[in-house]
Amino acid sequence: MLVLYETSLGYCLFKVTDSGKVESDNLWEEFETPESANKFLKLKSLHRFTSTANAVEDITALQEGKLGKGLKQFLSEEIVEKGKGKETLVVADSKLGYSINKKLGIKIAADTIEGLYRDLFRGIRTQLAALLDGLDPKDLATMSLGLSHSLSRFKLKFSPDKVDTMVVQAVALLDDLDKEINIYAMRVKEWYGWHFPELGKIIIDNLAYAKVIKAMGFRTNAETTDFSAILPEDLEATVKAAAEISMGTEISDSDIAHINSLCDQVIAISAYRAQLAEYLRNRMNAIAPNLTALVGELVGARLISHAGSLLSLAKHPASTVQILGAEKALFRALKTKHDTPKYGLIYHASLIGQAPPKLKGKMARMVATKAALSIRVDALTDPDGKSEPAAPSIGLENRAKLESRLRALEGDERRDVDIQHCCGRG
Repeated sequence: MLVLYETSLGYCLFKVTDSGKVESDNLWEEFETPESANKFLKLKSLHRFTSTANAVEDITALQEGKLGKGLKQFLSEEIVEKGKGKETLVVADSKLGYSINKKLGIKIAADTIEGLYRDLFRGIRTQLAALLDGLDPKDLATMSLGLSHSLSRFKLKFSPDKVDTMVVQAVALLDDLDKEINIYAMRVKEWYGWHFPELGKIIIDNLAYAKVIKAMGFRTNAETTDFSAILPEDLEATVKAAAEISMGTEISDSDIAHINSLCDQVIAISAYRAQLAEYLRNRMNAIAPNLTALVGELVGARLISHAGSLLSLAKHPASTVQILGAEKALFRALKTKHDTPKYGLIYHASLIGQAPPKLKGKMARMVATKAALSIRVDALTDPDGKSEPAAPSIGLENRAKLESRLRALEGDERRDVDIQHCCGRG
């Protein structure tokens, strides 16, 4: 019987001198001393990792239950080519044992949930330094620490959840920027409104309002200021006419300087918000193209943010996706025995926004069903192992179906209304 054991140094292949003791209850006695351990197990071969990168690659494959290149070559040379394929190989992981048996045809005895070989591997771990011809335990500990650090860095570097984190942070920052822009713009309108109150009713857009103030300054400069780059011609004429008959109070140079500084903040934050929105759109098209095609990048990003990650969102059923974000209303409805909410964050999807009030609940249910399928496709499929984002075929197809279904429902509703009117007149 042979035993495969993985260390930070490399792969070890041991030969058991007495196979009958492997499954005995007193196996621990064979590992009480280094001498007894060396009598029970003999080191047949040692495959050393050539580099840290090679070690990380092999150990990563091992953790996933796959047969790495180094391990495959080692077992082929030591067992298959030397004619030891008839001997049983004991491994710690049943998934790894299945991979070895499938690819190399070696007879495997894998450790299972019952822990048939748990004492064997525990004993090897205890007396590993003695079994490896007196290797210094400190050197082995140093190698283990170095490999564990490299493995952790590799996992962090290539973690699929990392991209989800970028989306979660981006959509949270986008919400914060919206709040800041609204607060600053409201302050600008209230502050400058003392000088030119009519301007707030003429120009509704916050960014355009701030740009007009920056260009104009005092309202007395409106007549000589060119607003063509900011406002359409008819609105420009309205602003200039209102400035001549304005009922606002006079303000000082110091006041207008501070107002201009606040306008600079509004313009700068608005510009960064536009850049962030483009970044979020690109990220969503890369990691969740089907979900983005169906509900839009903003709603999709909010769903991912609320769930924590794309993979966590993929585990939710369609009924949960439908009311995600309305948990408080749901629990309140359950407590008071009222009707449960029909939608949560998904309400802001354009497909639901287009639906008439009576059809919004039905549309939310259908959108959530298709969204759940799109999320699972985005989270659980790999487009031929390529890094390029896949085409959102399922998302676009489902969106077209839902739009067609919405038109059919609207036609049925109008038909029912016409029938009711006819019956009422009759």
